[in-house]
Parts: sequence; structure tokens; C-alpha cells
Amino acid sequence: MGHAVVQKAQIPFGKSLEESQKLLNQTSAALAMMQSQPLDLSTIEDIAGILNSAVSGQLLSPSEICAVRRTLRAVNNVWKKLTEAAELDGDSLQRYSPLLELLKNCNFLTELEEKIGFCIDCKLLIILDRASEDLELIRAERKRNMENLDSLLKKVAAQIFQAGGIDKPLITKRRSRMCVGIKASHKYLLPDGIALNVSSSGATYFMEPKGAVEFNNMEVRLSNSEIAEETAILSLLTAEIAKSEREIKYLMDRVLEIDLAFARAGFAQWMDGVCPILSSQSHVSFDSSINIEGIKHPLLLGSSLRSLSAASSNSNPLKSDVENSEMTVGSLSKGISDFPVPIDIKVECETRVVVITGPNTGGKTASMKTLGLASLMSKAGLYLPAKNHPRLPWFDLILADIGDHQSLEQNLSTFSGHISRIVDILELVSRESLVLIDEIGSGTDPSEGVALATSILQYLRDRVGLAVVTTHYADLSCLKDKDTRFENAATEFSLETLRPTYRILWGSTGDSNALNIAKSIGFDRKIIQRAQKLVERLRPERQQHRKSELYQSLMEERRKLESQARTAASLHAEIMDLYREIEDEAKDLDRRAAHLKAKETQQVQQELNFAKVQIDTVVQDFENQLRDASADEINSLIKESESAIAAIVEAHRPDDDFSVSETNTSSFTPQFGEQVHVKSLGDKLATVVEVPGDDDTVLVQYGKMRVRVKKNNIRPIPNSKRKNAANPAPRLRKQVCTCTSL
Repeated sequence: MGHAVVQKAQIPFGKSLEESQKLLNQTSAALAMMQSQPLDLSTIEDIAGILNSAVSGQLLSPSEICAVRRTLRAVNNVWKKLTEAAELDGDSLQRYSPLLELLKNCNFLTELEEKIGFCIDCKLLIILDRASEDLELIRAERKRNMENLDSLLKKVAAQIFQAGGIDKPLITKRRSRMCVGIKASHKYLLPDGIALNVSSSGATYFMEPKGAVEFNNMEVRLSNSEIAEETAILSLLTAEIAKSEREIKYLMDRVLEIDLAFARAGFAQWMDGVCPILSSQSHVSFDSSINIEGIKHPLLLGSSLRSLSAASSNSNPLKSDVENSEMTVGSLSKGISDFPVPIDIKVECETRVVVITGPNTGGKTASMKTLGLASLMSKAGLYLPAKNHPRLPWFDLILADIGDHQSLEQNLSTFSGHISRIVDILELVSRESLVLIDEIGSGTDPSEGVALATSILQYLRDRVGLAVVTTHYADLSCLKDKDTRFENAATEFSLETLRPTYRILWGSTGDSNALNIAKSIGFDRKIIQRAQKLVERLRPERQQHRKSELYQSLMEERRKLESQARTAASLHAEIMDLYREIEDEAKDLDRRAAHLKAKETQQVQQELNFAKVQIDTVVQDFENQLRDASADEINSLIKESESAIAAIVEAHRPDDDFSVSETNTSSFTPQFGEQVHVKSLGDKLATVVEVPGDDDTVLVQYGKMRVRVKKNNIRPIPNSKRKNAANPAPRLRKQVCTCTSL
């Protein structure tokens, strides 16, 4: 269905900014889905013809009904996959909601699908016995009747064979009735039999025994009843499908939109496109209404990609399609980086008319077409083959007059065809339209052509969102001097190679460079020199001096600015990378500090528990010995217990220099390479890279960042043993006092 729509050029275009933005959102969601888990839509069939047949009253066949069931099931699976992907993704509402919205309010007709599956085996395309009670009874009775008939015919055929009436037992069907074969000379063996048919040679008769007549009659009646019941079941299912026609068609329309969204996503992935940012003509809050960097002509790019893909397939005939497609995408930056030439399109907010000048074959028309295609693609929800984040307004109409409209049949010259097309454009134009006119005012006397073109542009200036025209009339470039709503642009031409670069210089005025081009293609030098003298005589204000010196100096300055911009961008990228590394290391240090603190707390708790167990053991031994000890031995036991507890306390007592280092850091002098705590950094760990100088400052390194801090702003790191023993000491003393009091 999607393929047919595209072939007929019936793809959806947004009729408003909101609709176009919705199409772009669907494309983005489909692209995200393709990158996570691809969605298979190949099992969905176009059942529009089947629905029309059902509605018109035609009886659907089991295969047609099963096609409806397969499609309903496939659409239901699409919904399930989308919801599963949304549940697995934390950003599901933002990523997949544009696709989920399409199927959100759809009736998937699960009951109809299940009813079809209950009645028909869609693999064998037969109606099942369970489809109705009558059908089940008819088929059961028919089976019994056929078993009786078969048993009778086998018995008769065996008797005929034994009597020599046939070479081997033969049971067959003639005229829809079961019968046996018998030689013509032995017909007397079946005196009451009915001859249904004779072989071509006349030697064999096919006869129905008298006892089989009733069974065959019953078979005919039951067969007709079965057909009637099957027809009734198919009629019922056909009526159900016809009744659900509106829901099914609505469902298929939504699936078609999903299919087109995935087609747009696949196209974006194929050409490495980026999502455009659309803005309203009446609410432009940016510094330029159009800002597109590095966009390539979509048709030229597509042709180049297909050529590269074909070359990859021919050079690798044994590779799979997947490998070839990956190779094509991977070679995008290498094989076609220079073709087509990317251009920048930058138009300020206030600009209403852009006049592009420059030589023939310099890229004026191709650049104008690129803008028109970019506007149409963004309206249709397509990504653009550009860089960064292309921004452009939403245009209600893209009206173009490009090419030679000469027609002998309509009695139109080049100029007449050109003007008739502009008349149509002026009738349709609005404040949100984009107008593209190639070689405006051409095909007639230059003076009249300039006057007419100027009048047309002044008319469009007040009535369009934007008009872009190409021309060779230099006078049209002067309109900018009188009205700021006009802007100039020029195709770049290299005076060194005498070839166009196919780049657009916005805000510049270009020359036709006709003489330079003629010279580059081998035109007679004497003719060129004579023409140059005539140009200097006719246009003294635009001498070679201005073209060579001023233009070259501007181009040199432009190249310098571009080089500086690239350097600045590179430095900015390096700084951002360094910033992200420092930020990651800071987060990692915080995590490690928290982990170390938790580990130290655990070690302190373990040592505290161990000391408590030791003291409890000493106290328990003291109490046990106290029961059997005499009065003279009590003092001795007390002294032994106190000594043991004192030894335990001493083993876990913090060193004296720990408290000193904690309370007094004024005498601490850090050494090179030593790790210290820096209070101003949130008590983070840092490494000393420069010992204190006369100003009592220390240079420390925190991750990749070096900071100079005051000496009194740092403190040493106590060893782990001291840390572990720092907290439990007071508690141990309390426990010892408690034990000794016992």
C-alpha cells in the first residue's frame, strides 16, 4: 500500500505547520524504532478489494477471509511491538508516542480475527468442523455413510475379482457416484447393477451395485448439505467483515501512515539526513528565517548514492544485501563527499526577495531547486541531507517557474511561457508562500526585461514570505541599496581555475564571468581580448581593477575568517572534551570517596565488634572463675581481667599524632606527589604538584584541573589504621569501665 501511494506521488504533506511537525515527529520515532528493534510490516496485505467485495454482497472465499485475518493479526502485532518498545525505553512517551498515537484509538477487531480462526484453518484453507453444530453433524454422518459404502464396494469388488470379472479389484467414482469396475463379458455378475460409464475401449464397465444406490444417494444429499452449511458460514463471516468495513479501513489508513513514517526514516538513514526545525512566518524568534548548513541537492545525492550502491554490489557479487547496504552507508563520507557540492542557505528575517547572480553552469538554478526541495521535504516530514540543525519557515505553497516554457503547440515563445507562468504564480501567492523564478525577465529586450523584473520583484516583496530569483541583470542587484527587504547572493567563481565552485555567497553580488568562462573552454584569444576592451569602454565604473583587487582581497579575507572559524570550532570541541573528562573524573572521585567511606565504616564496625567479643569473653571468664574462687583469689582475678581488658583497649587505641594532625595542620608541609584533602574543593582528594612557596600557597591537581590553594586550606590524609581506630576508641573505654566495675 505504501509503495503504491509513493508511486502515485500521493504522500502526505502537512497542510499546516502543526501537521508537518507531526509528520517529522513520526519520522523521528520510526528512526528510533529502527535503531532499537526493526518493525516488520511485510505481512500486512492490501485488503481494500476484499472489503469492497464484501460490502457489495459478494461471497468471500476462505483464502480472502484468511487474508483479512492475517492482516488484522499483523496490525495487532505492530501495536504490541510498539508498546513493548515503549515499555523497555524510559523515554517512551517522547520517542514512540507519535507512532503510538496513530493506533491509540483503533479497534483491532480481535473478536473478528478469533472468529475467523475458529471457523477456518488458514493454512489448509478449509472450514473446520467446529464452525457450526450442523456442519459437524453433517460431516460425521457423511463419514459414517462413506465408511459403509466403501465397505460394501470392497466386498463386491472382491467377489468380482474372485469370479474372474476383473484383473484386480477396482473402486472408482463416475458421475459423482462410487462404483466398481467389471469386464463387459462379466456384467451378469451384477444383474441389478447400474452402468454409469464405459471405458474408451468398451472392455470395462463402471457399475453401481444395487446395494450402493442408497448409500450414493445419501452421499449426494449430505454433500449438498455440507456445501450449503459451508456457504452459510462463509456468508456469515463475509457479513461480519462487511459490517466492520469502516473500522478496518480506518485501521489500514493508520497502518499506512506508519508504513510511510518508516519509509521516511529509512530514507533519512540512507542519505544520512537530519531533522529540520520548522518555524512560523509570523513568529520568527531566531536571527535568521532560513539557516541551512551544508545541504546537498537531494536528487543529485540520491543518484550518487545509487551509483555507489550499484558499484559496491558489482564489485562484491558474493556479499549479501545487508553487507552491501552497510558498505554504502559507511562509504558515504568517502565516496561521495565531494558530490554533490554542499551549499549553505542563510536568509535573514526581514528579507523578502533574494536575487542570485553569477555565471551560467555556476549552480544558481540548482541552489534554488535545493531550497524548494528542502521546503517540500520538510512539509512532508522528510529529513534533509544537511548538517547540524537546519532551520526554515513553513511555506503553504512552493510556486516555481524554472526552465524554458516555449511551446509551438500553444503558440508560446520563451518569454510568453515565462510570463504566463508568473501570472499564475501572482494569482496564487500569499504571505506564507515561497516563490522561485529562474532567469526572471529573460527572453526579451534587456532594458524592458530589467524594468519588468524590477516591477515583479517589488510586487512580490509586499505579498510573499520569500521570493528567490536568478538573473544575469546586474541592475536587479542594486535593489538592495534602496530597500533592506532585498538581498543579494552570488555563485562563487574561482579566478584561479576559471571554474565555478558551485557555492553560494550570501550578501554578495556576482559577475557573469562570461569572458573568463569562454576563455577557459578554448575560445579564440583575440575575440576575448576585443570583448574585454568593449566591456571596459561600456562599463568604465566596473573596471578590472575593482574585480581583481577588491574581489580578491574580499575572498582572501573570507578564507582567513573561515580558517579562523574552523580553528575556533576545533578548540571549542577540544575544550568540551576536556570539560567532559574532568566532569566524569569528578563524578568518579565522588563515587570512590563514598565507596571508601562505606568501606572504612564497615572496617571500624568489624573491629568494634571484634573488640566487644574479646571483652565479653574476658568478662565471662572472670564471672566463671569468680564462682569457685576464694576471698584471697578475687583480687588476683580482678587484676588479671583488668590487664586483659587494658591490653585489648591498647591494641585498638588511636595513635597520638592522629588527633594532633586533625586539630592542628599549621605545621603540616605537603610534599611533591603527596595526596591531601582540599577543603575548598569540598574536601576532595588532590595531588600536590608544587610544594609551598613564600606566599604559603600550594599547587594541587584535581583530575585534569590544577588549582592553587592556601596552605591552611589543605590537610594531610591519615593512614588507614588510624582512621579505622579513630571512632571506636571512646566506646571501647566506656565498655572497659563497665567491665571493670563488674
